[in-house]
Amino acid sequence: MTPHLDIAGPCLCFGSFFLVHFLCVLLLGLAAGSRASSASAGTQPHSIKIEGDITLGGLFPVHSRGPAGIPCGDIKKEKGIHRMEAMLYALDQINSDPDLLPNITLGARILDTCSRDTYALEQSLTFVQALIQKDNSDVRCSNGEPPIIPKPERVIGVIGASASSVSIMVANVLRLFAIPQISYASTAPELSDNTRYDFFSRVVPPDSFQAQAMVDIVKAMGWNYVSTLASEGNYGESGVDAFLQISREAGGLCIAQSIKIPREPRPGEFDKIIKRLMETSNARGVIIFANEDDIKRVLEAAKRANLTGHFLFVGSDSWGSKIAPILNQEDVAEGAVTILPKRASVEGFDQYFTSRNLENNRRNIWFAEFWEDDFKCKLTRTGFKYDGGQRKCTGEERISRDSPYEQEGKVQFVIDAVYAMAHALHSMHMDLCPAFMGVCDSMDPVDGRLLLKYIRSVNFNGSAGTGVMFNEDGDAPGRYDIFQYQLSNTTNPGYKNIGQWTNHLRLSPEDMQWSGGDKQVPDSVCSLPCESGERKRMVKGVPCCWHCELCDGYQFLLDEFNCDMCPFDMRPTPNRTGCRPTPIIKLEWSSPWAIIPVFLAVLGILATTGVIVTFIRFNDTPIVRASGRELSYVLLTGIFLMYLITFLMIAEPGVVVCAFRRLLLGLGMCISYSAMLTKTNRIYRIFEQGKKSVTPPKFISPTSQLIITFFLISVQLLGIFIWFGVVPPHTIIDFEELRPPNPELARGILKCDMSDLSLIGCLSYSMVLMVTCTIYAIKSRGVPETFNEAKPIGFTMYTTCIIWLAFVPIFFGTAQSTEKMFIQTTTLTVSMSLSATVSLGMLYIPKVYVIIFHPEQNVQKRKRSFKAVAQAAAVSSRLSQKSSDKQNGETKPEADRSQ
Repeated sequence: MTPHLDIAGPCLCFGSFFLVHFLCVLLLGLAAGSRASSASAGTQPHSIKIEGDITLGGLFPVHSRGPAGIPCGDIKKEKGIHRMEAMLYALDQINSDPDLLPNITLGARILDTCSRDTYALEQSLTFVQALIQKDNSDVRCSNGEPPIIPKPERVIGVIGASASSVSIMVANVLRLFAIPQISYASTAPELSDNTRYDFFSRVVPPDSFQAQAMVDIVKAMGWNYVSTLASEGNYGESGVDAFLQISREAGGLCIAQSIKIPREPRPGEFDKIIKRLMETSNARGVIIFANEDDIKRVLEAAKRANLTGHFLFVGSDSWGSKIAPILNQEDVAEGAVTILPKRASVEGFDQYFTSRNLENNRRNIWFAEFWEDDFKCKLTRTGFKYDGGQRKCTGEERISRDSPYEQEGKVQFVIDAVYAMAHALHSMHMDLCPAFMGVCDSMDPVDGRLLLKYIRSVNFNGSAGTGVMFNEDGDAPGRYDIFQYQLSNTTNPGYKNIGQWTNHLRLSPEDMQWSGGDKQVPDSVCSLPCESGERKRMVKGVPCCWHCELCDGYQFLLDEFNCDMCPFDMRPTPNRTGCRPTPIIKLEWSSPWAIIPVFLAVLGILATTGVIVTFIRFNDTPIVRASGRELSYVLLTGIFLMYLITFLMIAEPGVVVCAFRRLLLGLGMCISYSAMLTKTNRIYRIFEQGKKSVTPPKFISPTSQLIITFFLISVQLLGIFIWFGVVPPHTIIDFEELRPPNPELARGILKCDMSDLSLIGCLSYSMVLMVTCTIYAIKSRGVPETFNEAKPIGFTMYTTCIIWLAFVPIFFGTAQSTEKMFIQTTTLTVSMSLSATVSLGMLYIPKVYVIIFHPEQNVQKRKRSFKAVAQAAAVSSRLSQKSSDKQNGETKPEADRSQ
């Protein structure tokens, strides 16, 4: 039988064609032999099969590497089962999502790599069986009929593998059959070679990215003279090589020494390394790409040399946040900055995995083995003898409740890898099968090269909320957490997160501390550092030397080479190394600008309260009745509120305070002037009607007066509530009002959302009432003074108008003052208090004086009929005409003084 290789893309040359055929036959033979031997030895089951319209492959290290002669060892709970279940979880989520691959079910063929690259290669040949077609034309059954050979499933893409060595091995085979591969854990830089691993992609960043992150960290700390230290081997050497290349491209960073730690170091080797590092003692920064054992021995050698606190280590992810490398060497490691790929826990997976049990997870053929290992018990199996010395599994155990559980760090990346494949298939289906339900002919079979293009184009938010995308080499963006080992001045010594790196560095210098708890970043420089707030101007041709230029104004030192403006709500720190919040100020109760208004308001409230109490106490006496009790109480309420607004204007702004400011600022004046306007209007109408007839005008009863007053007040309330609805009350911080050239004097002012214009608008209706009341007071100036309150109201309004006319230029004339807020608040509150005092003093203090000190005058006098009022109005009118050459308001017609 001659195998036929179905490979998408350009035709292979004749020689290459047969070479690939030979390779496939050879590999299939090896795989068949291996599987036969595994089956006969009774080894682990091979794969999980999930039915679906489209099948994905999965490679996971479910078991560890076995001893010699045995492919697989013990089960790996976290790196194996957790990651594999993450793929099953992701498939469930995708298949239940109506918006992602609707009417298409994703299936899977999941294999165990047993943490061994050769075994993984044999297993992965399962994925290419459908692409190797055999000629069975000469094969016949015993009855002469052609055989019915089931068509093997076609795997269109593979999720995995975990170890870089496994991914490299598998990628070399999958690329021959144009099967895209997305890894969730392989970080070897060589996998970024798109010419050799063109069908390989990964959702984790390659190790070369952490070299870039480490360069950024070194530059952010102001170091330009460092040494490198690497363990001999692919990881350490390639990491340092990447660091050196990136630092050369970035410029401004000089390498003092680059030292390699031998794979088999001789005694005293690490002491020699420390001695070499001290030959360039100014290069205190040491970039270290090394394994745990080498890191530990470097720290021990530094301690023996009595150099604790001298070296400033920047460690790669092999150091990360591990305790083992620094155990018993914490004082030497203090201040070390390390990085670790950013990880996030997927809450949905936690809920999914902890709910798995033997009954609902039969699809996972390795779950029973995991169950035994996780709960330290044994399941009863047919044909197996139960060891009475071991606890028997009940099946009622629960993950997390009866066994420790913590989500494995790469679960997030497994889910993202599956979703990346699903999003690529979804986009491919939308383009090739528009409006078609299910898999159309254009996607049967799926073109691997075309699918790869869609994979490289995906861009979506992954399980941790971060973007999932690939560059032209199939690499995911680099995302790292940055740690610092801190020992001093902390209650919990250990690694502290001080920043992150996501294509660019975000570091929190204020969270960093060094040997002995020092907050100042130590030097590792070629030339003297710039002063605080000065940026470096590099000298051409000398990358480690610079001139210094000061950042001025509201600029701060963005990085060692650039100044930047602080945000509008911040100002530079004194040393201009960053920005700090601009101080927020408000009018304090202890300020002289507040003491005077508060003093006036307190006196006014006491006086108003005294008047109200007096009127209530003598509510039925003639003077109280004659003054119009109902409107008097309304007017006194308005006066009380006018005094009260002082406290709201000085109180610390908040939503409630701002709401009451809006409500009461104009309401007190509105209530007062509405009552006075109603009174003057009533007097005016009565005497105008009296000139014409003896019939009284309408709406002069107390009830009518209250209705008119409350109607006038309701207009103000309606406007305020409309304002509430359109712009809800809130506070603002005005940073522009006090932003002088000297940033040290900059302040933010906490205030309510009331501009000068809106404040005047709030008072405008009260001003209209005041002016109208003044007009009626002028028109009623000829009314006999013993008949009513027209003249006291008139004098009140004249004085009030003068107060508010003086208020306007003071209020708006201070708009450019540095103490604008204080002056305007004091002016407004004093004006309100003076207006209230004028009203209280002219309208009610004389009455209270008579009631308390001259009760003999508080007696009932003869009641005047409207006819007598009409006659008095007529006489007053004639006298006014005769004395037209006299000054208005001086006419005092003789009339009946009885009330």
